[in-house]
Amino acid sequence: MNIIGISAYYHDSAVALVCDGNIVAAAQEERFTRKKHDASFPKNALNYCLQAGKIDLKAVDYVVFYDKPLVKFERLLETYLAYAPRGFRSFLQAMPVWLKEKLYLKTVLQKELKAFANSKTTPPLLFTEHHQSHAAAAYFPSPFDKAAVMCLDGVGEWATTSVWLGENNTLTPQWEIDFPHSLGLLYSAFTYFTGFKVNSGEYKLMGLAPYGEPKYVQTILDNLVDVKPDGTFRLNMCYFNYPVGLTMTNSAFADLFDGAARQSESEITQREMDIASSIQVVTEDIVLKLARTVRKELDVNNLCLAGGVALNCVANGKLLKEQVFDNIWIQPAAGDAGGALGAALTTWYEYLDNPRQTSQNDAMQGGYLGTKFSNDEIKAYLDSVNAEYTYLPDAELMPQAADLLAQEKVIGWFQGRMEFGPRALGVRSILGDPRSEKMQSVMNLKIKYRESFRPFAPSILAERVSDYFDINDSSPYMLLVANIKPEYRIPMTDEQQQLFGIEKLNIPRSQLPAITHLDYSARIQTVHQETNPRYHQLLTAFDKLTGCPVLVNTSFNVRGEPIVHTPQQAYQCFMRTEMDYLILENYLLEKSKQPAWQENHHWQQEFELD
Repeated sequence: MNIIGISAYYHDSAVALVCDGNIVAAAQEERFTRKKHDASFPKNALNYCLQAGKIDLKAVDYVVFYDKPLVKFERLLETYLAYAPRGFRSFLQAMPVWLKEKLYLKTVLQKELKAFANSKTTPPLLFTEHHQSHAAAAYFPSPFDKAAVMCLDGVGEWATTSVWLGENNTLTPQWEIDFPHSLGLLYSAFTYFTGFKVNSGEYKLMGLAPYGEPKYVQTILDNLVDVKPDGTFRLNMCYFNYPVGLTMTNSAFADLFDGAARQSESEITQREMDIASSIQVVTEDIVLKLARTVRKELDVNNLCLAGGVALNCVANGKLLKEQVFDNIWIQPAAGDAGGALGAALTTWYEYLDNPRQTSQNDAMQGGYLGTKFSNDEIKAYLDSVNAEYTYLPDAELMPQAADLLAQEKVIGWFQGRMEFGPRALGVRSILGDPRSEKMQSVMNLKIKYRESFRPFAPSILAERVSDYFDINDSSPYMLLVANIKPEYRIPMTDEQQQLFGIEKLNIPRSQLPAITHLDYSARIQTVHQETNPRYHQLLTAFDKLTGCPVLVNTSFNVRGEPIVHTPQQAYQCFMRTEMDYLILENYLLEKSKQPAWQENHHWQQEFELD
């Protein structure tokens, strides 16, 4: 049986294909259209998933949408009525779209599917609830027979936080917190206030937090959010505009934090760093309290997480370190894109009541569920642009690549099936030597063209992770933060201790300075032989050469661009930036040997800044 799950029309449109309970393919539309967080009907992702399953739409038994638009419309109307007459401008903007499209989403989806298949009929169309989709994406691919499930995001239909009990093939809802009281929207309000883009800049706020001091924590707790001992919370809506306004916060919010919101792209001051630090502390506190409550109420050893807040890997790391649960599993596509997968899985297990079997490993296949290109396809493209390249079998390629990395060369790395979710996991990555003191600034400013404070993540051989970091668990999806072990740290001098904020940026914190954040932490990806053998092979070669089983891994893109999808996009990104080498499967390219690269326009204007 073939089930297609779809998320669309809000942000991060995606498609997943589940065949007889097996996850065959999943992809986000942004990778194909090159529009970050593309919310349009995901026809390209749908086409790919059907190709991956070697079927057409006629062979699909169910198409399942990850959300219930009528319930969401009910929430929208009730909210506007509750806040009337405030929000009339926002109401006038929202209603035409709803009355034309979103309210009649079943008809819209059927029309899109008919046009896609050039057919007068479509497969049966089902709808799941938003948080049900999140919960299914978190629990069903996990390795657990029984687990608590926490979903934390901005808002679905009504729910912003929900708790479920997953047991065998069933998810039973326990309780929820409803809109407008939302941990995700609280964090997004601070994302907005510090000058970053909502729904894409939250990870910047998290990355900025260690540069500041949590001086506003009590201000937040006294005025903005009432947190109970069990972790449940209510927001003071006198300070927020998001229910009915065109902004996230209002003037009362600004008064609490000594002035207006930072303008996008303006200088980041110590105030923004302190605000970031403060809301991060509050977020971690709420997540920990909620988790302790859930553990006590449900009396289970395992926890699954999904929803946008589950991408806060610092909070996840604290949750792991506190050992509230024995085991934690986080859906790698924790945001709305993962809802497509959850919608398909909940149909297979709950709607159709199929049995579920687990194994020691999760069912996500390392997250490598996207497109793959053969050496022949790559060669055809390279020849079409007269690129200079060398073909090397793996036995020669890996030692040579390791040697180049050890020389502080930056390599674009493109191999295998594209990952599903927001993290580059060693298949569409830019790689560097973590021992290099210059690597962070070089990769941020000359390759990624992004803010200098942004940290980089380490990829490490899974079997060596506890040698370098205070963690004994695997972290294949780069969703856990842990501290580097004391023996690798470089203590700060008394003079360095007096520095503030960005002044601390260029001070090496450890023997792996390119991946060690100010607080001695790192966002870790463990690389496993079973799921990514070629990347594991490269790390092994680098370890053999240098004695270091770690590489810098950042996504293969520039700021504002979705992660590259095709060999053509990889080559373009390589030529537009100051990367030194490019590896496309078994082809090695050196920048200095490539023909001159010409652009007909200023290419950076193609991508809206995140």
